Amino acid sequence: MSESIESPASSRTLHSPGELVIDIEGVTKLYRMGTEVVYALRGVQMQIHLGEYLAVMGPSGSGKSTLMNMLGCLDTPTAGRYEFAGEDVADMTDDELADIRNREIGFVFQSFNLLPRSDALHNVEFSLIYAGLSKTERLERAEDALENVGLGDRMHHQPNELSGGQRQRVAIARALVNRPSIILADEPTGTLDTKTGIEIMDLFEDLYDRGNTIIMVTHEEDVARHARRIVRLRDGLIESDTANA
Repeated sequence: MSESIESPASSRTLHSPGELVIDIEGVTKLYRMGTEVVYALRGVQMQIHLGEYLAVMGPSGSGKSTLMNMLGCLDTPTAGRYEFAGEDVADMTDDELADIRNREIGFVFQSFNLLPRSDALHNVEFSLIYAGLSKTERLERAEDALENVGLGDRMHHQPNELSGGQRQRVAIARALVNRPSIILADEPTGTLDTKTGIEIMDLFEDLYDRGNTIIMVTHEEDVARHARRIVRLRDGLIESDTANA
């Protein structure tokens, strides 16, 4: 994305690529289960800049889902600091956190999470209801987003009339329609067959080439290899953080 992105949580303007958007320092997350304390994250440190393509990997219980929820402002740290666009998430109100989720982060879920009785166009347009746009503007933006993921001829099909790959493309269009700073994808190929998974990863590659910032959680090595940086977690700690040639 060549244009500036206005952050709703502050008066700063983010410019892509290269500007620091996520800064995590010493982040710990613990859960109390009766008398037992479970540490999901143990002092994680990470910086992510606009224009990056990052994969987060790790075995079950490594903390990658907790980290994803943290990055997406769906959860907050027990201890440590998380700054989004220079603003400390701990100081934000629930409304400010919701604003970041609605405007700055586009979520792509493994299970698609589409409205079953709405067609592709209205599934995407629904994401813009709180953006203050007119119905006409919302539909125009939704149409553009679907065109950008190759579904211009499937706009009026309901989810049960689409293949798994097409449903994931609708989910990606929905993530893109607010023109977010970051696309956050949780196992984006997890329910797809190999051929369709490759097509979706080709689409992510195209989105990255257009300047989108992509962070995805995956347990699949061949999917992670598409990213330019791979962070591996184990037991709530970053085991490695390496560039992927």
